[in-house]
Amino acid sequence: MAAHASVQARGTRARAQSHSTLSWALPVTFGVILGWYATSIVRGGGVLTGGQLALGLISGAALAALCFGLGRVQKRLPAELRAVAYGALFGGSIGFLYSLSGKSVLAASVLGLLTGAGMLIAAFYTFYTHEK
Repeated sequence: MAAHASVQARGTRARAQSHSTLSWALPVTFGVILGWYATSIVRGGGVLTGGQLALGLISGAALAALCFGLGRVQKRLPAELRAVAYGALFGGSIGFLYSLSGKSVLAASVLGLLTGAGMLIAAFYTFYTHEK
């Protein structure tokens, strides 16, 4: 007689955490691009070595993991902090790639800060204007 009390209403069932294809495909794509570009910068047109390949794989995997993690927590962050996170990730990636070309640490840091600030401004504008 009381069996109907345990039936859940339609649409209230808790769904398991699932990841869409885009939530992992985009970070993997960014990681592959960064890893390939890092390897090609270090290689300089010569023969590919194991150390260069390892650099590309590790740096690409690190960027992919950071992008995936940021994608998981971005909805819980306010627009300002989300923009800072995207700016730091982008600026750090660009600074890292520039440092591989043999430039000084100061030049790579300045370029990373400038491009990161540009991404911060663009991301903040996008997040602020599209908030619900």
